Amino acid sequence: MRHGKLPFVASFLALPIALYVILVIYPMLQTFYLSLTFWRGFDVDPVWVGFDNFTKLFDDERFWKALGNHAKLLVALPLITIAIALFFAFLLNVGGGSKGGVRTGVWGSKFYRVVFFLPQVLAVVIVGVLFQTVYRSDDSGLINGILTKIGLDPVYLLVNPSTALWAILFVAIWQAVGFYVVLFSAGMASIPAEIYEAAELDGASRVTLFFRVTLPLLWDTIQVAWVYLGIAAFDFFALINVLSQDNGYGGPDGATTVLGVELYNSFTKSNIGRASAIGVVLFFLTLTFAFLTLRASRRETVEY
Repeated sequence: MRHGKLPFVASFLALPIALYVILVIYPMLQTFYLSLTFWRGFDVDPVWVGFDNFTKLFDDERFWKALGNHAKLLVALPLITIAIALFFAFLLNVGGGSKGGVRTGVWGSKFYRVVFFLPQVLAVVIVGVLFQTVYRSDDSGLINGILTKIGLDPVYLLVNPSTALWAILFVAIWQAVGFYVVLFSAGMASIPAEIYEAAELDGASRVTLFFRVTLPLLWDTIQVAWVYLGIAAFDFFALINVLSQDNGYGGPDGATTVLGVELYNSFTKSNIGRASAIGVVLFFLTLTFAFLTLRASRRETVEY
């Protein structure tokens, strides 16, 4: 019977593994190969150039601008999103006190959960189009329309190089917070109420409950959220492609460009070798970030 299980299990695994190799592993290996070639996508054979694509890439000013923007996003996106999501999740789950020995959220918490999660339902492109109307430079935009009505000068958030990236970052945070509120709410729901009751009997305030009880017990969930948001910071192409002021080229003056934008632009110019090289760099950066984050934030599991 034991020997009969192996062919049975293998028969179920063969098709998923074959599909994974064909649809994931093979294109990945092909990208590594193409990054070492010069190919316009319609030539008969790619021309081997070794590391020439990477050398040119590292000499490109826009590549370093893109990396600098990723560095800003890697710090700001996870930090701000997790902070806001933790605050709201705490209020919605344990911020209302205790009733009958059960921790409750603030009044209307069920309604707020739905409201917070709604942006997550929308596609990224739709969110970008919505915020095009919010950020529009003339008085038909929501922000400038309000400023004009009250007699203030309009602001040009997406046109100004010093504010363009942060304006797009706000959109990403606005959409992402709802998902992490739900994620942290699920983690808080698994924390026994007795722990909160014992802390309250010791005179702990809500602030103390958050920092001394909730935060340590949610650390594993926060760690995963930080990795997800870091990967999202590397995958920041869609919003910039919709909201940037130069038809998706990372403007103004490269202020919003990221590696995804540079990859897309290289691909549209039929420079497949350069696009593949950027893809390889992006792959290793994402992998390195995830590894270092998990190592740096590793701590002993708190039992309860």
